Amino acid sequence: MKLLIVIGTRPNFIKVTQFKKLARERGNFDIDIVHTGQHYDQAMAGVFFEQFKLQPDHFLSLRGDGPADVFGHMIADLGSYMQDTRPDVVMVPGDVNSTLAGALAANRMGLPLCHLEAGLRSFDRAMPEEVNRILVDQLTDTYFVTEQSGLDHLKEEGLDVKSGTNAAHLVGNTMIDTIVAFDEQIQANPILKDLGIDRGRYILMTMHRPSNVDNAEGLNFILEVIRDVARDQKVVFPLHPRTRKKCEEFGIWSEMKALSNIVLVEPMDYFTFQHLIAHASTVITDSGGIQEETTFRQVNCVTLRENTERPSTLDIGTNTLVTRNLDAIRACLEQPKAGAIPPLWDGQATHRILDILA
Repeated sequence: MKLLIVIGTRPNFIKVTQFKKLARERGNFDIDIVHTGQHYDQAMAGVFFEQFKLQPDHFLSLRGDGPADVFGHMIADLGSYMQDTRPDVVMVPGDVNSTLAGALAANRMGLPLCHLEAGLRSFDRAMPEEVNRILVDQLTDTYFVTEQSGLDHLKEEGLDVKSGTNAAHLVGNTMIDTIVAFDEQIQANPILKDLGIDRGRYILMTMHRPSNVDNAEGLNFILEVIRDVARDQKVVFPLHPRTRKKCEEFGIWSEMKALSNIVLVEPMDYFTFQHLIAHASTVITDSGGIQEETTFRQVNCVTLRENTERPSTLDIGTNTLVTRNLDAIRACLEQPKAGAIPPLWDGQATHRILDILA
C-alpha cells in the first residue's frame, strides 16, 4: 500500500516520525512524505530532520501573493503531486493550513483520506485551526483519534461511522510515539548543564498565539507573569519568532531583556526542548502539543488560554487552563496538579494505525 502523508509544519512532522521506520519493518507499506513548505526554515529544518534521521520525500515550492493565493497554489500543487504519484491513501495530521489543503486535494483527486488527530474541538471558531479541523473531518474517510473527546465529537457530528471499513478509531497519540522512540537522546541532552540549571528548579515558558502576543495587553501580562514567578524560580523562555517580533513592535523588547532571573533563548531543536519539558517544575504555555507532552511527562502545565481542543490533558492529565489571572497562575505553581496519562498514549499509536490500514 502506498500512503502519502502531507505535512507543513514542525508539529506535523513530530506526529509522523515513526511511519517510515515501521513501514520498513513490516514490508507492506510504501510511505511518501510531502512537505508543503508552509513553515520551513532551512537552518532549523536541517537540524530537525537530522535528529529524526528522516527527510520528507518531496518539498513543494510555496508561492502566491497573500494567504488565499498561497493556499490555492498549495491545493493545486498537492493535487498535481497526487496525480503524478497515485497513492492508495492520503493522510493529513493536525489542523494547520497544509492539513486542509491536503484534504481538499485528496478529495478532488478521489483518494481515500485519513485524518490524524481527528475530532479535536476547541469550539472557538476565532482560531483558524478550529475551522481547519471541522472542514477536514467533513472530508475524511478514516478518523484516527487521540483521545475520547475526539470520538465523542465525531459521534455528535454524525461522522464516527461510515460505510464499509471507514470509521473512527481511538489509536492513541503519535506525538507520544516520537517521545518514546527518542527518549534516550532526549534524556542525554546537555542543555541544563549548559544553562547551569538544576532539574526541577526552573519554569519553562512558551508563548506564540495571537491572543497572547499580538496585543500590548497580552504581552504586558506575560511580563507581569515572568516578574512574579521568577522571584522563586528561574524562567527559561525560548522565544518564538512571532513573539520576539511583537515585543519589538510594541516597544517592550528592552524591558523583556532586562527582567531578572530569566533565560531568553532562540527556538530550540526537538531533543533540547523536550529535555527542558521533562525536567521543568512547571511549563507555562499556550501551545496545544505542549499540553499533551507535559501530561505524558507528568509535568505541571499552566495553559494561558480560554479553551483547549485537548480536554484529556485537563480531565486526566496535568494541565490547567487559566486566563489573565496572576493569582490563578500562582495557585497552580503552589499546588502542582497531579494527573495520569490518557489511555493508549503508550508509544504504539503508529503501530495501531498501520494495523488498521493494512
